[in-house]
Amino acid sequence: MAALASMQTPINSSLHALSLGGDSDKYKGAVVEDLQLPPAFSLPLSEPISGAIELAYERDFSHIPKPVGYVDVAQLKEKWEAGEADPTDKVSQYMTKFLRTASYPYTVITPLTPLVDLEQFLQTHLFALVTDTSRKFVLAVATQQDLNSFVSRRGI
Repeated sequence: MAALASMQTPINSSLHALSLGGDSDKYKGAVVEDLQLPPAFSLPLSEPISGAIELAYERDFSHIPKPVGYVDVAQLKEKWEAGEADPTDKVSQYMTKFLRTASYPYTVITPLTPLVDLEQFLQTHLFALVTDTSRKFVLAVATQQDLNSFVSRRGI
């Protein structure tokens, strides 16, 4: 889930969609919002891991995004079950932080990002945080599984 450990300069998504999208790509010009992703949710860093795991499974989320990183729910559950994590431990203790340096530019993924671009991003990242163009809000989390579901629903 180091999905946004990579960051590029923000671009105008609608212009980008026109340049890369269209009928020539295998997604037939579809964009991220066409995936119909459930809204992302975030937890306070002080949230006990027992609550985080419960909420993630209720929502069928494999990762919980935070502005500075993410929590891998399956990995957290394994640690809990192995006795390596206490249910009252705070989420912040098990968070993987995003790399934020000039060497790792931020890739902006918005609802208007073409699926062909999302697919390319997911080749090197476990997930993508879908944000508004100004990167103030995380709107959703997109995974390769979301792309695969879209393809199977559309028969592409």
